[in-house]
Amino acid sequence: MHPSLEYILVGAIAAAGSFLLTPLARWVAISWGAVARPRDRDVHAVAIPRLGGVALFCGFALALFVAARLPTLRGSFENGPEMPWVVIAGAIICGIGILDDRYELDSLTKLAGQVLAAAIMVTRGGVQLAEFYIPGSTVSLGQDLAVPLTVALTVLTINAINFIDGLDGLAAGVTAIGAGAFFVYSYHLAQGNILDVAAAPLLLTAALVGTCVGFLPHNFFPARIFMGDSGSMLIGLMLSAAAATATTSADPQTFAGAAGSIPLALPLLIPLAVLVIPFVDLLLAVIRRVRHGQSPFAPDKRHLHHRLLELGHSHRRAVLLLYFWAALLAFGGVGFAVFRGPWVLLSMLCAGVLLALFVSMVPRLHLGRGHPPVVRQAP
Repeated sequence: MHPSLEYILVGAIAAAGSFLLTPLARWVAISWGAVARPRDRDVHAVAIPRLGGVALFCGFALALFVAARLPTLRGSFENGPEMPWVVIAGAIICGIGILDDRYELDSLTKLAGQVLAAAIMVTRGGVQLAEFYIPGSTVSLGQDLAVPLTVALTVLTINAINFIDGLDGLAAGVTAIGAGAFFVYSYHLAQGNILDVAAAPLLLTAALVGTCVGFLPHNFFPARIFMGDSGSMLIGLMLSAAAATATTSADPQTFAGAAGSIPLALPLLIPLAVLVIPFVDLLLAVIRRVRHGQSPFAPDKRHLHHRLLELGHSHRRAVLLLYFWAALLAFGGVGFAVFRGPWVLLSMLCAGVLLALFVSMVPRLHLGRGHPPVVRQAP
């Protein structure tokens, strides 16, 4: 079987697993009382079940289980990070999220759980930002620096994804787009023999894309279930794992000879492009809360998606706009590695940014006024 077909199979299994198991997770959430009841900062008006992360984890783990038995993809388990420990880390953070979905844990407890899961993935799983490449030199990180730095970046990514999980389908869609961009970039390197065709970033991103896509039909507006912290923290952890392995998997000499000096920096630039939407939202939220004398983890209703609703965008259109921004930045960064003609790509990217700004700032008008935000109705 061709490697690309194996990745398609892995993605399809992940999608089918999360799609089929989500109704079961919804039933368990309702029976157990793990539901999101409307609060002042929320945009939903009725109680919505949580625990979508359980279905996401099962779909993701099932995809990796199948991949370990495929002719090509088993190499990801032999030459890359310790995948069983990556799955265990995912189970731990999903478990912390399950408790939060039911009992609403305090922020310090959740942070401790995030650090624990990230530390297990980094130390036992071997997912470490050991070195990265900039034009003209290789920056190597010693063990004493690589471990805490990777843990810190992982926790940052987890919270960035968690912060944007405020509208139906937003976190799952943005993660699928980001993981898809990582997959395209990594597969391009594999086709040029710069990465092994069974490199860990390819497997992780293929499974993550499928998992999120399978969950979206249940989670897109109007959602019948939320992924909850059990899901948002899980996909943040796995997206961070993909970013770390993508950044450190390429051979710098082969990479430089094959692609030149500009793509040498892309392993650093692409993760930033993929995660810029959640990271910007996280940064603005922290600055806003600290400026008002609040905890950085204090909830509010001033995230990017809330601002789009205030501008007059409907719930669904706000989500689609953020999808467009995420795809523009993520795949725009990948385009510089995949295609030649950087000035043409830069011009197209600038045009896309201008279009996104225009559509974001000028919502569809109705008698000279923007439509009021759409309040989520009962599923």
